[in-house]
Amino acid sequence: MDKQYGLIFDLDGVIADTESVNVRATAKAFEELFGLTDVKPEDFEAGLGRGAEEYVKAGARAHGVELTDEQAEAAAKLRQANFLKILAAEPLAPYPGVMELINAALRNSDFRLAIATSGTLEKSRAALEAAKIPYRKMVYVNGSDVKNKKPDPELFLTAAKRMGLAPERCVVIEDAPDGVRAAKAAGAKCVAVTNTTSADKLAQADLIVGSLEEIDLNRVIGLIDG
Repeated sequence: MDKQYGLIFDLDGVIADTESVNVRATAKAFEELFGLTDVKPEDFEAGLGRGAEEYVKAGARAHGVELTDEQAEAAAKLRQANFLKILAAEPLAPYPGVMELINAALRNSDFRLAIATSGTLEKSRAALEAAKIPYRKMVYVNGSDVKNKKPDPELFLTAAKRMGLAPERCVVIEDAPDGVRAAKAAGAKCVAVTNTTSADKLAQADLIVGSLEEIDLNRVIGLIDG
């Protein structure tokens, strides 16, 4: 049997700059719900990739506010509504190299592809469609499909299982420290791209790049086969 390879993409911060949309959507929710202003992208770093409620809790904590679970749930819901409104009104461009890598893998019968994101079904699907990602040709796992968020490996283990591959036959592409930890805990190789986080915070990854333009299928194969 020919070797098969899995390529698993995180969404936010890997496929497109949804993080700037997340920040805008959350800032609007924070102002409306809690009167918080001067919200900055770095406020949310501790919550990246950990699901909506941990994301909003991290952002509020940066302003000295500890949200209850109920407040975090309300903020996450309003954030999602704001996010969908922004995406409905504005285009979302994939990061450089994303479509080239996806299209190359889709044309190669040795590869299976997946999207694995902590985002909700509605939010992640809106982002994928806005960025014109052919996710219907890929395995698609979102935060609604798993119980445990990153850094737990469940998201990536689920993606590998649905692709019919062992995690060791997969490369996960991530941009956040918790995502890198989740990929490594799953037993997969990990490429970290510095779209949202500095390289020093992604040191656990097997490979760190500044752009997916630096990655091709041969490099993915090399990571898996060693």
